[in-house]
Amino acid sequence: MSDASQPTGGKCPFPHETTAPAESGKCPVMHGANTSSGDPNMDWWPKTLNFDILHQHDRKVNPMGEDFSYREAVKELDYEGLRKDLHDFMTDSQDWWPADWGHYGGLMIRLSWHAAGTYRIADGRGGAATGNQRFAPLNSWPDNVNLDKARRLLWPIKKKYGNKLSWADLLAYAGTVAYESMGLKVYGFAFGREDIWHPEKDIYWGSEREWLAPSDTRYTDVEQAETMENPLAAVQMGLIYVNPEGVNGKPDPLKTAAHVRVTFARMAMNDEETVALTAGGHTVGKCHGNGRAEDLGPDPEAEEIEAQGLGWINKKRGIGRDTMSSGIEGAWTTHPTQWDNGYFELLLNHEWELKKSPAGAWQWEPINIKEEDKPVDVEDPSIRYNPIMTDADMAMKMDPEYRKISEKFYKDPAYFSETFARAWFKLTHRDLGPKDRYIGPFVPDEELIWQDPVPSGSTGYSIADVKSKIAASGLGVSELVATAWDSARTFRGSDLRGGANGARIRLAPQKDWEGNEPGRLKRVLSALESIAAETGASLADSIVLAGNVGLEQAAKAAGFEVEVPFTPGRGDAGQELTDIDSFEPLEPIHDGFRNWQKKDYAVQPEELLLDRAQLLGLTAHEMTVLIGGMRVLGTNYGGSPHGVLTEREGVLTNDFFINLTDPALTWHPVGSNLYEMRERKGGAVRWTATRVDLVFGSNSILRSYAEVYAQDDNQEKFVHDFIAAWTKVMEAGFKA
Repeated sequence: MSDASQPTGGKCPFPHETTAPAESGKCPVMHGANTSSGDPNMDWWPKTLNFDILHQHDRKVNPMGEDFSYREAVKELDYEGLRKDLHDFMTDSQDWWPADWGHYGGLMIRLSWHAAGTYRIADGRGGAATGNQRFAPLNSWPDNVNLDKARRLLWPIKKKYGNKLSWADLLAYAGTVAYESMGLKVYGFAFGREDIWHPEKDIYWGSEREWLAPSDTRYTDVEQAETMENPLAAVQMGLIYVNPEGVNGKPDPLKTAAHVRVTFARMAMNDEETVALTAGGHTVGKCHGNGRAEDLGPDPEAEEIEAQGLGWINKKRGIGRDTMSSGIEGAWTTHPTQWDNGYFELLLNHEWELKKSPAGAWQWEPINIKEEDKPVDVEDPSIRYNPIMTDADMAMKMDPEYRKISEKFYKDPAYFSETFARAWFKLTHRDLGPKDRYIGPFVPDEELIWQDPVPSGSTGYSIADVKSKIAASGLGVSELVATAWDSARTFRGSDLRGGANGARIRLAPQKDWEGNEPGRLKRVLSALESIAAETGASLADSIVLAGNVGLEQAAKAAGFEVEVPFTPGRGDAGQELTDIDSFEPLEPIHDGFRNWQKKDYAVQPEELLLDRAQLLGLTAHEMTVLIGGMRVLGTNYGGSPHGVLTEREGVLTNDFFINLTDPALTWHPVGSNLYEMRERKGGAVRWTATRVDLVFGSNSILRSYAEVYAQDDNQEKFVHDFIAAWTKVMEAGFKA
């Protein structure tokens, strides 16, 4: 991550380069469900729901056409040709944006780092897998200053390889080749990232309306790093990680260390990976602060049309040694274009003092250093300058745990190189999904625990036999459906983790999650495990089949003979290949589909429902039909009656929608998130419900869907649409 970011105090004088439990009053999810963004309806009625997050990547915005599959096209890519072209590119310096020391490695590493580094484990959003860095707000974040130049430098390569190479893959691969070209033995690389064609509006980057606003705004107590608001991972709006000048721009390496630790943990990195990435990112390249922030023009999104998508245009020379990006000025190592152990050599063997860069940023410089240990000027090798360290770098020396790891790496350069190569691979692939999605000849053979490995399951058993035994097990419709749903609902389309494949619902930590009702879960799984053992099916398949059996029984009771689609082959993961800490963030703290949330939050339950639906990849009408079906099937958490608007619980009817839209009934609040449905005549109470139920009658868009399913001629449509949406959830993340 060459070039770092560092605001001074609460206001930033220059642009920038480089998990705690949710509390009541803090939002546990993104706020995209209820945020005005130029929508006139939301400007007039700010409390309305914004369904853009469910429909943001409609096929209409994709220019490639229905028949195009990037994941097929990339298999025809000339991988070795691309690799060679990128190696040649690294030292092909262009006059309009010259390479430091004649090598673009540092710039390309920062490009890849900042594309991947937005990933956060709390909700799986961010990361490099979509090419989102091309769009606002990321393309104009203060921390991404001058990365517009890096992308423009890569355009000839993208143009050459065309549809066989996505921007998402290229942005991630450029940094990997950069390291390889400077001497690192890289761990590998996988292709297969598909470009999006519209900004990812579902990602909540923070509530601030000012770039680099003081960190205090996203912490309960900024002195306690672990109180940073979930699901955020960066300490300030517009940064990738931490402020390298120190917390709120005030140098204090030990305090910075605490923020680094929380931030990197939220990016799924442990202490050793954190030190390796910090050191490896700063082994090459430099920061740029030889100028004034006032000389830079607006960011790309704010620039005039003639700039053609470029921003931060310098009024002065602004290239080479005069480049102005982060405000910090200098290289970290003696030889910034080669992979070596020089970072630890300088960091650990020198005393450092605080100084100001030419742009006025805080940076650390060595008190005494030999002339030959200083890095040379990017244009004139006869000139040498002091190396620099950021406050985050000094944390690697002054924090006791980070210091131990730094010394270990210093004494064992080979171990450092291997650890960094693996951490870099994890950084650039964390959100690509399971290993079976990896494409290309550079994919490592090793299967890693953070890839959530799942062995292949059998397809040779009798599906009919399994279903027959489930039907005879004595388990009820609600038990069968709820267990299958709980197994599948962990899926996140953001990073393709979770889902029914693997049957991890039987393993720690999922078996003990409150939302999975451990008592009921244990009873149902005990019966299904016996059936799986008898038939040769995996437990994962048996759980999904159990839900299907429940649906078929409920549909038959409603008068419809249906067979729920099913694809066999799911495997059962083992506890030894399940990273408990990594799976903790997947724990549901709310589930509108089962009318449950762990506690009250600052956001409304219907907003939480949209968040869950978006992660599951559902459209608004799929969300609607699932809610209606889940209610009448009696799958509410703990058997709650709220929203079960039917006298025929366990039967797959459209009663939920019929009764919700019945003008003879009225709704009345009777408590926190609780309402009674009463008859207009006489006032008798018929049912109770929550906001998640009532929103399907109050919101004009959702009501339009609810009315479709309430029509007299759409009972059969309701059943078929419910089954289609159900199957989509059951198969999410599973590739037979």
